[in-house]
Amino acid sequence: MSAAVLSTAADVVAALAGQANASKAAFFPRFFKAGPGEYAEGDQFLGVTVPAQRAIARRARGLPRPDLLQLLQSPIHEHRLTALLVLVWQFGHADDDVRAEICGFYLEHRACVNNWDLVDSSAPHILGAWLLTQSATSARRQLMALADSPGLWDRRIAMLATQAFIKAGRLALPVQVATRLVDDPHDLMHKAVGWMLREVGEHDADVLRTFLLAHAGSMPRTMLRTAIEKLDPVERRRWLDVPRR
Repeated sequence: MSAAVLSTAADVVAALAGQANASKAAFFPRFFKAGPGEYAEGDQFLGVTVPAQRAIARRARGLPRPDLLQLLQSPIHEHRLTALLVLVWQFGHADDDVRAEICGFYLEHRACVNNWDLVDSSAPHILGAWLLTQSATSARRQLMALADSPGLWDRRIAMLATQAFIKAGRLALPVQVATRLVDDPHDLMHKAVGWMLREVGEHDADVLRTFLLAHAGSMPRTMLRTAIEKLDPVERRRWLDVPRR
């Protein structure tokens, strides 16, 4: 027998509560940096695993937008992630008109997408996938506006959204966004930019090398190390030995 459909936000809340784990709930605030003064200060956790959240999201894939918004606005991390997983599913099964509406909804409420896993689970699959269907000028304008935002999560959304372009073999815009963010002061952005550059290099190592020729001497070390992870050891050593500027 298939699991019961979850048709309201209250149903999802109850299902997540049924999967709560006290020991994980105590650990997650440390893992997701939710302590005082940290980047996710105040985030609250039930201790539900991601596979369990994905299973619940599958049961809630018909959830209407007001219920999704209720979950997105919750202070509880798993409520927000599960809502985003539902949105990703809905976007992937919608026509262009509904996809446009979902992307608009996502951008309007992106303040709720406020931890790295929330961004990484949604930005490529909603914003990135939508921008792939738009003009290059429109996509660049949208992503650069987010990349220039003072908000950490806006900037990570901009960088992670380019993963959709990388997977499609369209590398120019990801490199442009990475160039805009190469001097970002936050370590979460160092990892994000390096990660996307690494994926660019997996598609075309020469594109990555061109970026590194311009920036290897000045980009943060975490970003550089992440970007070159898939290169051979001799070449990695050569880039790490580039004099710092």
